[in-house]
Amino acid sequence: MPIPVILDTDIGFDVDDVWALAFLLRCPEVDVKLILTDTGDTHYSASLVAKLLEVAGRTDIPVGVGIPLDASARTHSEWLGDYQLQDYPGTVYLDGVGAICHTVMSSPTTVSIISIGPVPNIAAALAREPRMVNNSKFVGMHGSIRRGYLGADKPMREYNVKKHSMACQKVFATPWDLTITPLDTCGNVFLQGDNFERLKKSSDPLAQAVIQNHFAWCENVKDWPILSHMNPQLQSSLLYDTVAVYLSFSESLLEMEQLPIVVTDDGKTLVDDRGQRVNCAMQWKDQAAFEALLTKRLLNEDTE
Repeated sequence: MPIPVILDTDIGFDVDDVWALAFLLRCPEVDVKLILTDTGDTHYSASLVAKLLEVAGRTDIPVGVGIPLDASARTHSEWLGDYQLQDYPGTVYLDGVGAICHTVMSSPTTVSIISIGPVPNIAAALAREPRMVNNSKFVGMHGSIRRGYLGADKPMREYNVKKHSMACQKVFATPWDLTITPLDTCGNVFLQGDNFERLKKSSDPLAQAVIQNHFAWCENVKDWPILSHMNPQLQSSLLYDTVAVYLSFSESLLEMEQLPIVVTDDGKTLVDDRGQRVNCAMQWKDQAAFEALLTKRLLNEDTE
């Protein structure tokens, strides 16, 4: 039976959320019950989710509007165009936090909450309905334990943790089934070569939408230092969030470790015996196999 999942995403800023959402929609191992937007202009982000769901033919999936926090650049406005959330023919929940609580508590089986952004929505849901931990698990793209961005040999303050560190402290201190891909495994994942070329040439509507977002986003953020050595015609950007989607249904391509993790006030993720034990993806067994799987799923070639 497919695993019921909720996706909590800060889509609309970094393009890896678009790749992750498209990957999720192509994974038969999961049953997507809700997609919720977090941080920034969550109404704009929900509009982006809704348009992508229409492209994918998945308007059966409800969209939730999360807590709007902070200002962030609308780096996907060109692709979004004049599409508005009220155009979505499916269900929209303006109280996205309430939608998380209801979805989890009404599920007959355990729900995996996939978090690919900062976690204020999830911290708020835990405060509103603490019992949700008994019928859910958390799978996130969070932290940096031994390695940092682009495989750096020292840990760094990772964005999804440091952006709202107090919310992340709440989530990681909660007695819960917690699994993460820190930068150690997701901080150097991208598609290039034949994988990327096949996606560029694909006529699949969802794959086309991903590539269109890729190019428009690259143009909008071309001054970001991390992109200074990237040729958007030859490769994707870093696809951190896709690894969290994979972990929601499989760990077979990764080396996992149970580590006690503490989140500091300034957004570090430290191994500390006082911390809650977290299932951490620390090394790849076969990163190339994951990138091949990601490509096939996005092309709608591999649904087994």
